[in-house]
Amino acid sequence: MERVISSFMGSFLVWAFLVLDLVLKVSGNGEGDALNALKSNLLDPNNVLQSWDATLVNPCTWFHVTCNSDNSVTRVDLGNADLSGQLVSQLGQLSNLQYLELYSNNITGKIPDEIGNLTSLVSLDLYLNKLTGPIPSTLGKLQKLRFLRLNNNTLSGGIPMSLTAVSSLQVLDLSNNHLTGETPVNGSFSLFTPISYQNNPGLIPPKNTPSAPLSPPTTTSSGNSATGAIAGGVAAGAALLFAAPAIALAYWRRRKPQDHFFDVPAEEDPEVHLGQLKRFSLRELQVATDNFSNKHILGRGGFGKVYKGRLTDGSLVAVKRLKEERTQGGELQFQTEVEMISMAVHRNLLRLRGFCMTPTERLLVYPYMANGSVASCLRERHDGDPPLDWPIRKRIALGSARGLAYLHDHCDPKIIHRDVKAANILLDEEFEAVVGDFGLAKLMDYKDTHVTTAVRGTIGHIAPEYLSTGKSSEKTDVFGYGVMLLELITGQRAFDLARLANDDDVMLLDWVKGLLKDKKLETLVDADLQGNYDDEEVEQLIQVALLCTQGSPMERPKMSEVVRMLEGDGLAEKWEQWQKEETFRQDYNPIHHPNANWIVDSTSHIQPDELSGPR
Repeated sequence: MERVISSFMGSFLVWAFLVLDLVLKVSGNGEGDALNALKSNLLDPNNVLQSWDATLVNPCTWFHVTCNSDNSVTRVDLGNADLSGQLVSQLGQLSNLQYLELYSNNITGKIPDEIGNLTSLVSLDLYLNKLTGPIPSTLGKLQKLRFLRLNNNTLSGGIPMSLTAVSSLQVLDLSNNHLTGETPVNGSFSLFTPISYQNNPGLIPPKNTPSAPLSPPTTTSSGNSATGAIAGGVAAGAALLFAAPAIALAYWRRRKPQDHFFDVPAEEDPEVHLGQLKRFSLRELQVATDNFSNKHILGRGGFGKVYKGRLTDGSLVAVKRLKEERTQGGELQFQTEVEMISMAVHRNLLRLRGFCMTPTERLLVYPYMANGSVASCLRERHDGDPPLDWPIRKRIALGSARGLAYLHDHCDPKIIHRDVKAANILLDEEFEAVVGDFGLAKLMDYKDTHVTTAVRGTIGHIAPEYLSTGKSSEKTDVFGYGVMLLELITGQRAFDLARLANDDDVMLLDWVKGLLKDKKLETLVDADLQGNYDDEEVEQLIQVALLCTQGSPMERPKMSEVVRMLEGDGLAEKWEQWQKEETFRQDYNPIHHPNANWIVDSTSHIQPDELSGPR
């Protein structure tokens, strides 16, 4: 009997120990506690925080939360979530957090001082809220911070001088607040332009040039005054003697006809102040690209050629040489557009590093992307290079969606890409998706703002309404993104005449619809994956792609909604609603077309000459 009791007690103690351990794990996860404190302090009308379950061991399975391999929270994405309430001091416990994105909500109250404890923070995005109070001086402790966007709130007080010590700061936006006092100009703040502080009526703008120090008044004797006058006269005469040849040369050059090509170095144009952008001289970029040698061409497109280059500091860059001929004038507008592009900074957008502008040349300088484009990785990889695996493809889908959503919802004015495709989604060293070529359509059309511009894009990616009317919107980008998703899944081109050999549709969208109608999912997925993918995840991506490529732009989701669907929020409901509407259309508005139960081919009504535009 004692042996039975002893055995029972031993089992009970083990069981009790396990339960206690589990409880301690749940209650002892500081990051989960911090996020739950935030959840409890916010009103969530759309239930975006529904998956934030306090009973789980860690928050890494929650939607809108990203963790590293050690199960530490590195990213919180709650932008555009219609949240209200206040931030909590417990956020300072997320010691490994790199990205805190709470933009475009209705959050009120102050920014907690404890945010300054997030020493790993790279990006702090709290713009487009209703935050009040001062900017915490503790943010000066964030020595890894690169992006600080607090614009469009009602913040008050001065700009903390401690922020100027954050040497890593690349992008700063404090505009549209109630800030007062002097604008710092030292440290990292020497990089930023008035656009970073605009619409703060009480803020004293930085001076363009520092005033010369005042000399203290001195009393001199008449003898010293005479000596000074003589010395001054000699110095003035010497200066005039040496200056005369320079004045004559300048006069001769002004009279000489300027009919040859010349460069404009950055130092000769004091009017250009573009924040973190560098203005390169043409000579620098000629040397970097071996005088734009054909052997350095990385790609060609509707906007021009892209060359690989190496700067004098050894860094690799991609130099885009805009191809359209330039006439004199338009420089100011070009500079304005370049500055607007440079302000669009996001983890999933290609960062503009600098530019070069001469009377006949326009060049843009970007960081070099080591892994090329999604298109090249899908269809042009070298022997021995592994194909993009399924987890990377999923990450590309989400990253590129986030980048486009930022362009549409968080740039003022919004930026419409107009040519979303696999060739314009670039991959960095870690195969993170980076959207390139955004803003260039506007940049290239700056001379013709008074006329309807030509359709820009690539056949197979262009939305039907853009082809027929020439008018683009963010929904044309959504259509292109949907086709890009199909490229990711199938590995095929959006428009490929080679498919005619098998009596298939040349348009990828129609080809995919045909296979889905025949329930041939295995034929649809890229053969390079060799079956290493999740059927359910493939179906979900296809559903997102079909929602994005609907014929009517009004029925397509916004890119911010696409991001949420890819994160697992709301796709099932959207898909069910779409299926019901499709069934209704087929029953009550039949179309006599071979694929009657699908959207009509987006180019079936376009004349051939309309398809031969710039791209």
